[in-house]
Amino acid sequence: MNWAWFHKLGAPKWFFHYSKPWALPLFIVGCVSLVVGLIWGLAFAPADYQQGNSFRIIYIHVPVAMLAQSCYLALGVSGLVFLIWQMKIAPIFIKAVAPIGAVMALMALVSGAIWGKPTWGTWWVWDARLTSVLVLFLLYMGIIALQNSLTDLLLANKAVAVLSVVGLLNLPIIKYSVEWWNTLHQGATFTLTEKPAMPMEMWFPLLFSTIGLYCLVAGLALWRMQTEILAREHRSHWVKEEVMKHGL
Repeated sequence: MNWAWFHKLGAPKWFFHYSKPWALPLFIVGCVSLVVGLIWGLAFAPADYQQGNSFRIIYIHVPVAMLAQSCYLALGVSGLVFLIWQMKIAPIFIKAVAPIGAVMALMALVSGAIWGKPTWGTWWVWDARLTSVLVLFLLYMGIIALQNSLTDLLLANKAVAVLSVVGLLNLPIIKYSVEWWNTLHQGATFTLTEKPAMPMEMWFPLLFSTIGLYCLVAGLALWRMQTEILAREHRSHWVKEEVMKHGL
């Protein structure tokens, strides 16, 4: 198998030029899909037969919770790529995506607390799922802190790569916590192996919201990566040409 494309993708210059046409379309598609999903879910989807209208926060909570985990999985993979192959694009990806993942994790915690109040009668319980998501948020903050506190760029890259990889151990705990322990949190809303438990008129707006948020975050991540590439490669000849050409 020819892995030349993989190593080529890891070059900041090539990635910058390849990703430029994709950021804006992904962002626009994400915004449109997210708005459609949220309006559909919050205004037109039927109320839940048990929770009533309070369940509608699911259209925010589930997508941000999924993104929080997906972003960290991507960080862990990028950390492995950097530690094994020393690809320069990997720490750039980690720095670009970590703040986005932290926001997603924080939103998952806040929206979960808002949902928990009418459902469980309390804003917070030390439930296994909630606690493991809190750990996920703290891992994100640790990565961001390391990146901004270490002046040695190579050391910072290695440190965040190691922390990203080690933190992957928390993802199975988040996913299977409701099965391994007796928790208040419900099981998975999305699954690839089973038919959705909710009616289609409630599930489709959730699907739109989730796909929209994934596309929106992908567009933001590409923009952040492009900015970070320009900052790290500012002495490169190709960056100077790019700045002169587009007035960046």
